[in-house]
Amino acid sequence: MARVAIIGGGPAGYEAALVAAQLGADVTLIEATGAGGACVLSDCVPSKTFIAASSVLTEIHESSELGVGTKEATADPAAVNGRVRRLATQQSADIAQKLVNAGVDIVYGRGALRVDKGYNYLHELHIVPVEGDPYETDADVILIATGATPRTLTSAPVDGERILTWRQLYDLKELPEHLIVVGSGVTGAEFASAYLAMGSNVTLISSRDRVMPHEDAEAAETVGRVFVRRGMDVRNHSRAAAARRTENGVEVELDDGTVIEGSHALICVGSIPNSDNLGLHAYGVKIDDRGFIPVDKVSRTNVPGVYAAGDVTGVHALASVAAMQGRIAIWHALGEAVRPIKLAHVAANVFTDPELASVGVTQADVDSGKVDCRGVLLPFASNPRAKMVDRTEGFVKLFAWNSSGIVAGGVVVGSRASELITPIALAVEQRLTVEQVARTFTIYPSLSGSVAEAARQLMEF
Repeated sequence: MARVAIIGGGPAGYEAALVAAQLGADVTLIEATGAGGACVLSDCVPSKTFIAASSVLTEIHESSELGVGTKEATADPAAVNGRVRRLATQQSADIAQKLVNAGVDIVYGRGALRVDKGYNYLHELHIVPVEGDPYETDADVILIATGATPRTLTSAPVDGERILTWRQLYDLKELPEHLIVVGSGVTGAEFASAYLAMGSNVTLISSRDRVMPHEDAEAAETVGRVFVRRGMDVRNHSRAAAARRTENGVEVELDDGTVIEGSHALICVGSIPNSDNLGLHAYGVKIDDRGFIPVDKVSRTNVPGVYAAGDVTGVHALASVAAMQGRIAIWHALGEAVRPIKLAHVAANVFTDPELASVGVTQADVDSGKVDCRGVLLPFASNPRAKMVDRTEGFVKLFAWNSSGIVAGGVVVGSRASELITPIALAVEQRLTVEQVARTFTIYPSLSGSVAEAARQLMEF
C-alpha cells in the first residue's frame, strides 16, 4: 500500500487526499487551520458568501424599473458576517467528514520535509500537531499544498482594525463608512464592488488605466463604468505610497502626494506563497525568487516523489486549478493514466457586480495576431431576458478559429457570468464548432441564448 502525505488541506490538498484514498493509498493530510484550508475558512468561501449578500442589495436597489424596488433596503453587517463565518465553518466540517469517511488520517498541525540519509526511497516528515508531541513519519509520495498569504506593504502596516487584509474584514462589527481599497486586481475589485453595494463609500486605487488590468479590456472597462455610475471613486493611474492610522480613521497617501481620508483601508496587492518553514531548501526542492515552487504539467517538483499543487506553485490562483493540480499529482504518483493540465482551458470569474468571466483565447491574443481567430461581441442590451430583469449591462464575446470554426474562447460580462461561461468552456474543451453551438436549442427568453446567438453570428463570416 502506497503511503501518501499531503501538507495543506485546501482544495489542492483535500481533493488530492480523496483521490489517493479512492486509489487505496494510506493517506495522511496535515492541515494547520481546518479542513478546506484558508480557501474555505478565510478566502474564497467567505468572500463569495459576503458578495452574495451584496448582490441581493444591488438587485433590490436597481429594480425600480420593475416596479418592485426600494432604496431603503440595508445590510446588517453583524448578521452578514455571522452567516459568512457559519457557512465557512460548516463547509470545513463537511470536507473533514468526507475525508474521514474516505479513510484519510487528518492531522491538525504543521509538517515539514526532514532530511534523513537512512532512507533511500522514502520521504521523511517532521510533524508538529496542535495537540500532542512532535513526531516523524515517512511516505512514498509527498504533496506540498500550503497555499498563499495576503501580501502586505511595509508602508501600510496592517493592524486588523483600520488597515486590513481581506482575511480580517469579517471581524468588523460595522460597515466601513469610507473604505479605501488599495489594489484594483480581482480581489480589490470584488471587495470594492461588494462594499459599495452594502452601503459604504468606496475609493478604489488603481495603478493602471483601468480596474482589473489583466482582464479583457472591454470587459474591465464595462465593469469600471458601472462602478463609477453607482458612486465609486475610482482613481486610475494612481499608486498608494503609504497608509496610516489617524485619530478617527485612516489616510492613504498617493505617489503624487495626494492624501485620501477614509474610515478603513483594505490592502489588496497580491499574495505570497507559503513555502517557508517546510524544509524545502535543505531537501533540494527548487523555489523561485518569488518563493513559488516550480512544477511541470503533472505537478512534479524537481525532486522525485515530491509534488506541489495550488497557490504555492504560482500557477493560476484559482480553487478549481488547485484542485485539478492536486488530483493530477496523485494520479501520476500512483501510476494512473493522466492528462497534463491544460491551463488554456481554465475558466475564470471575477465576482464583481456585474461579474466578469473568461476562458480560452483572449482579445489581446487576437489583436496581436498571436492566434488566427475571429470574434463577435453581443451586448446584453439586445437580450430579451436581460431587459426583463433590468440587467442589460455587459455582453457575450465569442472567438472561433478561422481555419476550423471551432470555439476558441470567450468572455462574459453581466449578471451570473460565472454560470454563463460554462457552455463556452465546454465548447472549448470539447472542441465544438460555432455551428454545433448555434444549432443547440436554448431557452427563450434566457441570458444563455446570447451564447448561441453569438455563435450564429460567427457562422456568417
